[in-house]
Amino acid sequence: MSLFDAPVGAAYHLVTGLASMIHPAFGGIATTAAIVLFTVGVRLVLLPLAISQARGEKARARLAPEVQKLQKKHAKNPERLQSEISALYAAEGSSMFAGCLPMLAQWPFFMIMYRLFISASVAGRQNVLLAHTLLGAPLGQNLMGVVGVFGLVSPESLVFFGLLGLIAAVAWWSSRRMRDTVPAGAQGMMLRLMPYGTVIMAAFVPLAAGIYLLTTTAWTAAERALLRREIALAA
Repeated sequence: MSLFDAPVGAAYHLVTGLASMIHPAFGGIATTAAIVLFTVGVRLVLLPLAISQARGEKARARLAPEVQKLQKKHAKNPERLQSEISALYAAEGSSMFAGCLPMLAQWPFFMIMYRLFISASVAGRQNVLLAHTLLGAPLGQNLMGVVGVFGLVSPESLVFFGLLGLIAAVAWWSSRRMRDTVPAGAQGMMLRLMPYGTVIMAAFVPLAAGIYLLTTTAWTAAERALLRREIALAA
């Protein structure tokens, strides 16, 4: 018995229930809409963590000039530089990698969605979600599978490429907005490149999991913009 069996079963009943409820309004894309609603529910649960993250990002932006001074002062001593930067963030009650917390908190939910659409059976019953599609593209199939079955330029493959394009656009926008909240140098560059990891991940997971990734990354981008604005106005 897997650790994810119970939550995957719960997610299965939730997604199929949502899809049945909204089918009259959404028709053939009801399951896709249910995945989006599931993702929004996850993000609402994680909202307090996002607020804490936004406050941490504001602190990092305030500390950026001090970090740049430390980088110049200890340019030839990477160990000392890392120690000084860590101490600086700790004194402010923040962390340079605090932005990773929401992503880590979402990982179990992503794994549940991933397993939900690769499992032939759930709770001892046939997984009927695998038969559902988005504009003809199977929700349980990944990019290579879709290309192998339908061809590289088929409508089904174009659905996947369109999804990857949207995720890449969100990653670009998110990375661009991070320029003022992360320090310069290799560490800051690594943080700015992290959003693009979602594009690579989406190319290898089932379409349904890719929809989850698009929804959650778009939510993150909008959420950060709004929270930064609200925290700035409250300051």
